Amino acid sequence: MPSNFEIAHLWVFWLLPLPLLIYWLLPPLRMKSASITLPTYQNALNYTGEKPRKSALVKRKNFIQWMVLTICWVLLLAALSSPQLVGKPEMKVKTSRNFLIAADISFSMAKTDWVIDGEKARRWDAVKEVMHDFIQKRKGDRMGLVFFGTNAYIQAPFTPDLQTVGQLLDEADVGMAGQMTHIGKAIAKGVDMFEKDTIKTKVMLILTDGIDSGDDVLPLDAADLAKKDSILIYTIGIGDPGKEGNELDEKTLKDIATETGGQYFLAQDEDRLAEIYDEVDKLEPIEYEEMENKPVTLLYYYPLGLAIALIIASVFIGALIQLIRQRGRKEESYV
Repeated sequence: MPSNFEIAHLWVFWLLPLPLLIYWLLPPLRMKSASITLPTYQNALNYTGEKPRKSALVKRKNFIQWMVLTICWVLLLAALSSPQLVGKPEMKVKTSRNFLIAADISFSMAKTDWVIDGEKARRWDAVKEVMHDFIQKRKGDRMGLVFFGTNAYIQAPFTPDLQTVGQLLDEADVGMAGQMTHIGKAIAKGVDMFEKDTIKTKVMLILTDGIDSGDDVLPLDAADLAKKDSILIYTIGIGDPGKEGNELDEKTLKDIATETGGQYFLAQDEDRLAEIYDEVDKLEPIEYEEMENKPVTLLYYYPLGLAIALIIASVFIGALIQLIRQRGRKEESYV
């Protein structure tokens, strides 16, 4: 993640001349200390006629000490200014829609006319494999699953937990909802789910390979209910309608999509189904929004630690030099 160096409190560096102002404006610190009285001190005063006076010893710092103090002061101000690495604002996925997948798991989805990794597979297994990838890409959407056959059942209510939706998808298999294909019931069940939720943007994806065989809820009547509730429906036909034995009602699926403002797609194999999912991703793009808080890495402890280390080192070196001088004086006194 690219970052930029910034100083949060640049005004702190206006305090740089503060030690000089204190040095010039404030009086020097005076500290009293006892003097050593010699036995002949009073005699010397009487002899010379001088009067005792107060004396002062001004301890002066050498150049190195002044440099150390100056550097420490600059480092302390650098720490107070709060240097930091500020990254770019992260993009947060915005929860903007409910996305419902209604999948046909009637007996016809058990046909082994699709191919996975070079081997024949059931339509449902191929559809489920591609559907997994599609669900995981829909971060930010609240996904729901409805499986239908003779009846329609809610497998997963709307939830942002896409991993759980994927697990519930794995648990479904052909025939669990009956052997017939009732598309109208699936749409009606989806409409009922959408009515119980508060998010306004509603998208339904219907996958089926058959012809609606219901007579209680007709697909177009259900589509009209979905339109009134502002539900957008994309329909995907599974299989090749030109082959013998395939009973795909493309006209009804096209009418459902047109009625609600969606689109119809035909998936004759796994690759085409993956392409269709990519197209749906483009038609219903995931929305992002910038986070207000930028990722920040504070760096104040670097100059602060360096200043402390420098002070400790200068004190240690000063004590060592003083110790060496004291030993040198003792050796001279012995000589």
